[in-house]
Amino acid sequence: MNMPSRPAPGRGPGSGAGGGGGGGGRPAPGGGGGVRPGGRGAGAGAGQRAGGGPRGGPGGGGGPGGGGARPGGPAGRGRSGTQGAFGRPGGRPSRGRKSKKQRRQEFDNMQAPAIGGVHVPRGNGQVIRLSRGASLADFADKIGANPASLVQVLFHLGEMVTATQSVNDETLQSLGLELNYNVQVVSPEEEDRELLESFDIEFGEDEGDDADLVARPPVVTVMGHVDHGKTKLLDAIRHTNVAAAEAGGITQHIGAYQVTTEVDGQERKITFIDTPGHEAFTAMRARGAETTDLVVLVVAADDGVKPQTTEALNHAQAAGVPVVVAVNKIDKEGADPQRVRAQLTEYGLVAEEFGGQTLFVDVSAKERIGIDSLLEAIVLTADAELDLRANPNQPAQGVAIEAHLDRGRGPVATVLVQRGTLHVGDPIVAGEAFGRVRAMLDENADTVTSAPPSRPVLVLGLAAVPGAGDSFLVVNDDRVARQIAERREARERNAQFAQRRRRVTLEDLESALKAGEKEELLLIIKGDVSGSVEALEDALLKIDVGDEVNLRVIGRGVGAITQDDVNLAIASDAVIIGFNVRPAERVGELAQREGVDIRYYSVIYQAIDEIEAALKGMLKPEFEEVQLGSAEVREVFRVPRIGNVAGCIVRSGTIHRGSKARLVRDGVVVSDNLTVESLRRFKDDVTDVREGFECGIGIGYNDIKIEDVIETFEMREKPRA
Repeated sequence: MNMPSRPAPGRGPGSGAGGGGGGGGRPAPGGGGGVRPGGRGAGAGAGQRAGGGPRGGPGGGGGPGGGGARPGGPAGRGRSGTQGAFGRPGGRPSRGRKSKKQRRQEFDNMQAPAIGGVHVPRGNGQVIRLSRGASLADFADKIGANPASLVQVLFHLGEMVTATQSVNDETLQSLGLELNYNVQVVSPEEEDRELLESFDIEFGEDEGDDADLVARPPVVTVMGHVDHGKTKLLDAIRHTNVAAAEAGGITQHIGAYQVTTEVDGQERKITFIDTPGHEAFTAMRARGAETTDLVVLVVAADDGVKPQTTEALNHAQAAGVPVVVAVNKIDKEGADPQRVRAQLTEYGLVAEEFGGQTLFVDVSAKERIGIDSLLEAIVLTADAELDLRANPNQPAQGVAIEAHLDRGRGPVATVLVQRGTLHVGDPIVAGEAFGRVRAMLDENADTVTSAPPSRPVLVLGLAAVPGAGDSFLVVNDDRVARQIAERREARERNAQFAQRRRRVTLEDLESALKAGEKEELLLIIKGDVSGSVEALEDALLKIDVGDEVNLRVIGRGVGAITQDDVNLAIASDAVIIGFNVRPAERVGELAQREGVDIRYYSVIYQAIDEIEAALKGMLKPEFEEVQLGSAEVREVFRVPRIGNVAGCIVRSGTIHRGSKARLVRDGVVVSDNLTVESLRRFKDDVTDVREGFECGIGIGYNDIKIEDVIETFEMREKPRA
């Protein structure tokens, strides 16, 4: 048997299928040369054992047989893969390490993330119309952008807003300015008109031509200062007594009535709207002026022109309606009707006897003097200056003057028909409320089946309480009424969300996080009618006690205080204000058990005064320094274990033991925050020493010199203005 000869160092047997590698190494099976230095590998040729050179020697190049390794590959590095069946290398290829130059080049080619790298379509002054409380998603739909991109743009502008969050008008306009869009926030009136147009409904116009219009009674609003006799005057006209039923003797609701009078032998109807005169009911007076044809300004002859008189006159002049002045209380002692005429001349109301065009009528509501003359003046002014006609043969439209929640009848609204005729059974929508007219009552609580133009009626059948001043209209069916009401409700909800949202900017983020330190009074307002709730909320929000205390109304509604109101108060630690309402059944017990504070009021200014006092009570107390007395040091005595004691004479006021003190030397405060620890007269301890007497004062301070002055004071809480 022939023994295989030992190959020379550095060379491997190249014969056979996949011969072994070069010498000096131990090649892997399947042969590539010089893979593992110093090893000993077997060639795969004829089963011969290929010898290697000295162990650890340098590996040689790979042999040509079998193609198991790259010929001339680098010796002594890595492990080659296993030879495949068709001569292809197997196993995982090795990855070389990058050089320092390559890594440096890749680092230089890297780009830092750029701030503001948002792709948003820019507008060239293009007009974008958005509704109140629109979100960034609505904005993005208008311009064809991604809402997330607009969120980023606002973030770079310093505003943190989500894509679906309602945004206020200023934020939308600033975003439009940044993107070169002209953002126009649609007013509520335009929104409502566009909503009605989508249902092919026109509001505010008489249908048909002049031949279809017929004369209607004038709508007269009685306005003036509080306690000048407006409701008493209406009582005299209607021969009733409304003022006796009003809490505090002041009107807190809007009332609507229709009376009949005879002028020049003809029977004429006049619709009266009574508005409150208290200063808190500004919104009610403004609504009364907007829905009226003519204003009767009531001025007391003994009191003259007052603040609410001028405000009512401003509302009337802003509405552009004629004014008739009723000078009331001419029967009282000290009444001077001529003074009233002279005062109103300064506001542009010149009486006819002074060469002007305004009718002044002297009346006495209590004695029923001049009532017929006032009614005649109203009719004459309406005929001379106004063209009062409407089409009674169209679907009814008008305005909800007042609304409330009745315990037995549900939501009830006082509506004034402005055009068309309202019938029982008509589908109606008023603001965010809808329903079908189940019944109508007049001012005498008598049932009526139809209400022509200028007729105020009480409407039953609504599903919710509409807001005072909301427009109402009759539609084709209940489905349309529901859709209009739901869209109005969603629109108003978005607008309120945008208004309530606290704007948190990047600059004041820290202060926003510390907002918990600020005192806040949360209120839930429930009232008998919607107008009173609105007036009370407006008056309370006008209370200003500085920036330390904030007042926020988190809930409002019409009707009795319910369990939901109490639960909301429990969750938010709020106070419930009940204005002419009481809790529902067992709700009072729940509130008492849970410790919820419910306040009941029947007169609005009592509510305002108490809430203002409560807000001032939440303020952190302010203290001021009050000087008690001063003493001059005449001698200094050293007392063992106590220190220096000043022998003094009291120059002013009284020195009290235990009071705060300071040591003054040559007009300069040497030490502050001291306390009169001991006070003696001769050898007796005393509690106080008056002016002109000598005493010994120990203040716990040793650096006392003769002619120093010891001033005593106390910090007293300063009452809030």
